[in-house]
Amino acid sequence: MNGKLANPAPLGLAGFAFTTWMLSMINAGWFDGKDMGLVLALALAYGGTAQMVAGVLEFPRGNTFGTVAFFSYGAFWWSFALFVYFFGTGVAGGFVGWYLFVWGIFTFYMWIATLRSNTALMLVFLALWITFVLLALGEWGMGSFFHTLGGYVGLVTAVLAFYLSAAEVINEAFGRSVLPIGAPQAGS
Repeated sequence: MNGKLANPAPLGLAGFAFTTWMLSMINAGWFDGKDMGLVLALALAYGGTAQMVAGVLEFPRGNTFGTVAFFSYGAFWWSFALFVYFFGTGVAGGFVGWYLFVWGIFTFYMWIATLRSNTALMLVFLALWITFVLLALGEWGMGSFFHTLGGYVGLVTAVLAFYLSAAEVINEAFGRSVLPIGAPQAGS
């Protein structure tokens, strides 16, 4: 054993991206609510659990951002699945809007932290922040347009997260930058 710790971020990003893609297809109107069962299973197994594992693995690496991000979004997916499957009946859409909006607040300050990181990570968090805000506006009764647009921006978010996951795996495997992610910002 060489003592090098594996990078858990591609695992967490892939779990996030896959689950976000599936839910966003429903939010964009490509599929309807009857297809939610697959999203819930994925939210618990990959979006939630794999991100939690990635968060645990980021901790010994001393990566506060990675630990907080992966634990938090893993918990988001667990809470989403529990809410939809067990606890969602009778909850007002306006209250769901607040749930999404507060996740947007969290995502906004996580996005600010990425301003000292690479461009790809910055774009993932920017798109995710916009996704949460649009979905919250839709839940607050501003119109189905916002919910649908949130679904489409969620699809963009998923593609960006998949790209960053792939870049980290492929670049490490090749020992060079095959898929560019943008240099960390000055002072990083």
